[in-house]
Amino acid sequence: MDIFSIFTLLGGLAFFLYGINLMSSGLEKVAGGKLEQMLKKMTSNPAKSFVLGAVITAIIQSSSAVTVMLIGLVNSGIMTLSRTISVIIGANLGTTITAWMLSLTAIQENAGFIFKLFKPETFSPILAFIGIVMILVSKSNKRKNVGSILIGFAILMSGMEFMAGAMAPLADMPSFRNAMIAFKNPILGFFVGMFITMIIQSSSASIGILQALTLVAGVSWGAAIPIILGQNLGTCISAVLASIGVSTNAKRVAGVHVIYNVISVGVCFPAFIIITSVIDIPLMHQNINAFGVAGFHTVYNIFTAFMLLPFAKVIENLAIKFIPENKNESERRVLLDERLLLAPTFAVSEAYRQTIKMAELVEYNFLFSAKLLKSYHQKKAEQITENEIKIDTYEDKLDSFLLKLSGKELSEEDNNKISQLLLAIGDYERIGDHATNILKMAEKIKENEMKLSAEAVEELKVIVNAVSEIFAMSFEAYRTDNVQLAREVEPLEAVIKKIVRKVKNHHIQRLKDGLCTAELSFMFSDLLNDFRRIAAHCGNIATSVIQLYDSTLDKHEYNHRNKDEDIEFVSKYQDYKSRYSVSRQDKTKVELS
Repeated sequence: MDIFSIFTLLGGLAFFLYGINLMSSGLEKVAGGKLEQMLKKMTSNPAKSFVLGAVITAIIQSSSAVTVMLIGLVNSGIMTLSRTISVIIGANLGTTITAWMLSLTAIQENAGFIFKLFKPETFSPILAFIGIVMILVSKSNKRKNVGSILIGFAILMSGMEFMAGAMAPLADMPSFRNAMIAFKNPILGFFVGMFITMIIQSSSASIGILQALTLVAGVSWGAAIPIILGQNLGTCISAVLASIGVSTNAKRVAGVHVIYNVISVGVCFPAFIIITSVIDIPLMHQNINAFGVAGFHTVYNIFTAFMLLPFAKVIENLAIKFIPENKNESERRVLLDERLLLAPTFAVSEAYRQTIKMAELVEYNFLFSAKLLKSYHQKKAEQITENEIKIDTYEDKLDSFLLKLSGKELSEEDNNKISQLLLAIGDYERIGDHATNILKMAEKIKENEMKLSAEAVEELKVIVNAVSEIFAMSFEAYRTDNVQLAREVEPLEAVIKKIVRKVKNHHIQRLKDGLCTAELSFMFSDLLNDFRRIAAHCGNIATSVIQLYDSTLDKHEYNHRNKDEDIEFVSKYQDYKSRYSVSRQDKTKVELS
């Protein structure tokens, strides 16, 4: 084996790892919201969580990635430690699917025509051609993602072939044959498998290397089994590295992953050594092939899963015992852990969930700041101030997270969702600022014992009720992605703008008539501006919901279209106009509440 064979081996490994990454990325994009729904279904039911963990890992193609993502979920407070255990056990089984795909390379050249069709070198070029055609020709992003899956699979298999080709000269080297004899020492084989997996941080890749080796050299069952066991333990390194700098509970997720694999290997490896030492099993001396590697890898993970799944609570207690609470640890919870970026589709969903929480704080601040204009309460005022600090934190963290997320490979749907989120976050933060302004005016009214005229109070009641409705409507449309409800926001915004203009004119007249002081006049005008701006931001949020389902919609053109020709708009506008109206003689019965 010369230097060029080493280059080919490294290149094959690079193709292999890139193929896995490209294929899993495409699978995740195609799964889209289904992956999000599956993750949300994770419950305390061990069997259900086990199955979900296995399926999700089969999609992502990496048990390490799933575990790292779970660490991020726990660190963000989205999941509890107990709910992750069965998922981790299932993930160990789900990762075996890759080994079965790679085992197709073991199909012999002299196999029948039907079997030869399943040989990677037969179908991989066809899949690659179909994939590139789908990417270049198709306008559908979903079809392009399917094309990426096909190309990823073809590259994965090509990498496997490269590695096997690079290792072929090893079979004739005496030094290599001596090394293979040394591998008959199970302890040496175990540590080699473990360290290789720790270096490349992928059990799927290390299993693939072993399968490639079986294609060109005689690797016995007795030598391969300890290597596979070592690979299953070595995969824990990714979780251990990901647990650095996270909360105690998040570290315990990594602890669960390590404890599960240590117990699994701790039971099976000594049992293997004892049995093979006492009983001479002929199979242990026979050469294993790629199918055999995949088969043992799967059987081992099924056996250990059913062995330890009933003891999930014991594993949790061990993790708690070995990783005790850190008394000096800050109680601050991470809003969105960056480890969630490993699964972009899920990361988008969690960013949306946090945006809803932010909006709920904004809703509280707006509603109660308006109520404080009528009846001031110190505790409510303090809560609004505290919420405003949280709202600013949400905006800062979400913006930063979404900008990093936008740099990932995303589907068109997720890209559009990120754009909507960024716009909505900005609008909700501005509404929060206006609510704070209203609170300051309520405090000023109380401190200076100011009193608005009866007519101004009645007009303000109408505006507050109208703005309260537009906020509730736009929030519900945003929370439920209700396009029809979002379309009903714009007519109400137009009515509010008209009411504010009319009230301003009334106020100017009251000022001329000496019914209002200059200081109170400025404050009342600022109040009207705050309410008008809140309505405008609600309109922006509603428009973003519409744009999510129609990415070609131009916001400027939509807002400045001829609304007189829009029958639905005119109908809703007239309805809102009849419900919210002001005049200097109007004795509206709406109360400020």
